[in-house]
Amino acid sequence: MASTDFTPSHVYEQPFPAFDINAIETPAYVVDVALLRKNMEKLSRVQSESGAKVLLALKGFSMFSVFPIMREYLSGCCASGLNEALLAQEFGKEVHVYAPAFKEAEMRQIIPIAHHLSFNSLAQFRKFKPMLDAAKAVGHASSPGIRVNPEHSEVEVSLYDPCSPGCRLGIRAEALEGEDLTGVEGLHFHALCEQDSDVLERTVSAVEARFPRLLEQVQWVNMGGGHHITRKDYDVERLIRVLRTFREKWGKEVYIEPGEAAALNTGYLVAEVQDIVASDTPTAILDLSATAHMPDCLEMPYRPRIFGAGLPGEFPHKYKMGGMSCLAGDVLTGFSFPEPLKVGQRLVFADMAHYTMVKTTTFNGVPHPDIAIYDPATREYRVVRRFGYADFKNKLS
Repeated sequence: MASTDFTPSHVYEQPFPAFDINAIETPAYVVDVALLRKNMEKLSRVQSESGAKVLLALKGFSMFSVFPIMREYLSGCCASGLNEALLAQEFGKEVHVYAPAFKEAEMRQIIPIAHHLSFNSLAQFRKFKPMLDAAKAVGHASSPGIRVNPEHSEVEVSLYDPCSPGCRLGIRAEALEGEDLTGVEGLHFHALCEQDSDVLERTVSAVEARFPRLLEQVQWVNMGGGHHITRKDYDVERLIRVLRTFREKWGKEVYIEPGEAAALNTGYLVAEVQDIVASDTPTAILDLSATAHMPDCLEMPYRPRIFGAGLPGEFPHKYKMGGMSCLAGDVLTGFSFPEPLKVGQRLVFADMAHYTMVKTTTFNGVPHPDIAIYDPATREYRVVRRFGYADFKNKLS
């Protein structure tokens, strides 16, 4: 069951849906494009004032139906492997790819479309360097880089900490000592998770201290993701200053690749109460599943925001939220309401665009929520994808 003692503060910044929650079919993920544009405008400002390029991290948000909006503002996408790279190509701008390891068959498809290609080890870089050199000889050159581990950790949850002790992600400075780095054109690091620009500033200092020789050599530096840029209290001015100062000091092309920040507080997950089961605390059975449709709530874990609900004891009527799967732990706890819940009542979960749709499963055959777009300017609600039996079957054999 999800913890009741932690709800991210940023989710309270999201406004109640501008669309009629009782006029749509549930369950449904709904992205408000006006809220999405607001985020894009902030990311675009970071680009223009810092001189760094901002990429969309598809691992956090891959809703390609809104690519036409996002490509107006961003410089491209970063991908975590072949499939995301192919999707990034559809974005129509720069394609950057990193994975802990690549297969040769994957690399044959990635090299022709990738602008930057980051390797997790020198062994992987050396394995594929001949393929990169051959591609360069015939006119296409993916710029190769390596991911380093700054060994600077300020992420509190180890599951999401790229610099946790013994982490497989990135090369440590000691492993580069005395190595021939000929051909390495880029340095990539990623050490943040939902953090402010002060953490980036300290991480950059750690990278500068540990990898000065590599920084002198490379043409570009990718500072990864985890930047919570679109949160209201995020220090955007510091971010711009850090990026601009680094560019001017080292003379490199600089990239950041936020995923969560792109879609932060833009999406809703609308559910309907199907039943109310009596127990120590009444459980509202919803037409969705925490484990299948909100996995981060159980992984992190955290208590998501439901509009109109409060913490335990805040309101007189206490409930658990139960999912449609057979998993006993498919339950979210720690909610209270001013009035008793009723069968047929709609509930809206906040901030359900990033790291939700990309992680969903068809476990138990539970129906997948619709994916929809709402445009306040035209008041149009449009379902862009509805899932059915074929989607469940075709994932199996």
